[in-house]
Amino acid sequence: MAKLNKDDFIASLKEMTILEIKELVDAMKEEFGVDPSAVAVAAAPAAAVEEGPTSVTVTLTSAGATKIPVIKVIRDITGLGLKEAKDIADNGGAVKENISKEEAEEIKAKLEEAGASVEIA
Repeated sequence: MAKLNKDDFIASLKEMTILEIKELVDAMKEEFGVDPSAVAVAAAPAAAVEEGPTSVTVTLTSAGATKIPVIKVIRDITGLGLKEAKDIADNGGAVKENISKEEAEEIKAKLEEAGASVEIA
């Protein structure tokens, strides 16, 4: 079995339902004898000490007058299908979450060049 890295594991979690994640947590408790939620709670105060957010979200506020170039950029950035990218262009919302400020600025520049209005939070 191939070893999963952190990014692959997180990508897998994003595809799971809440029930599947709960079952995973229960299986981790049984297999390793550790409650992962207790570890996350214990680590939270240390994260709160850091200054400023370490990760940000790029949010599309408007696709502008021409949506097609914006949809193409969204697909390039996220790897989403046409329908999902079009939904983001039509309705706005998060394009990419939990990314570095530098990556967010690059994505913002690409989307604004295509004619979109973007916020970084």
